[in-house]
Amino acid sequence: MTEKPDTARQFNADVLRAQHEARVKAELAAADRLLPGSDVVPSAGAHFAAIVVVKGLPGPAEASGKPALSGADGVAVSKALDALGWDADVSFCVLSRPLPSTDLRRRSARLRLQIEAVDPEFVLAVDADAATDVAEALGLEQLLMGEVLRAGGRRVLACDGLEASLLDAARKRRVWSQLKLATPPATVY
Repeated sequence: MTEKPDTARQFNADVLRAQHEARVKAELAAADRLLPGSDVVPSAGAHFAAIVVVKGLPGPAEASGKPALSGADGVAVSKALDALGWDADVSFCVLSRPLPSTDLRRRSARLRLQIEAVDPEFVLAVDADAATDVAEALGLEQLLMGEVLRAGGRRVLACDGLEASLLDAARKRRVWSQLKLATPPATVY
């Protein structure tokens, strides 16, 4: 005798997922409305992300109109996350300063709402500007490079300039040693 799939249960799960995704999209849109210019560099990634990756200012890829962390630094982040045990496809990437001259309070409020909307386990700031903005958004006094902190029920880490490290071997080693602290939580069965 073969079992019939529980289509009603699957339907309910699909409906709940769609409702949750719609809520996250609405919250992210509301967050972007707090900061004029947020649409210049769109955020990118999974709305049910385990990790949010925050970059401060636009790099060459973003300056050419691509989404956050879509250049060589995004490739490096994806490879690093995969190597550390995260699923890079389940990450959300955002620029905290899509325009260089953004208001600190608005920038902080937007980033806080983005992090809350996605509700990740981990927040990774990949440069000094992002570290400053994440600290401000999460109410931390400061976020030191290579030090994992807990804030708002999640772990937070800053590394010392991922994009800049792609052209500097010594800095790349330092950033990689910092990134190694961004391990996913152990799975308990």
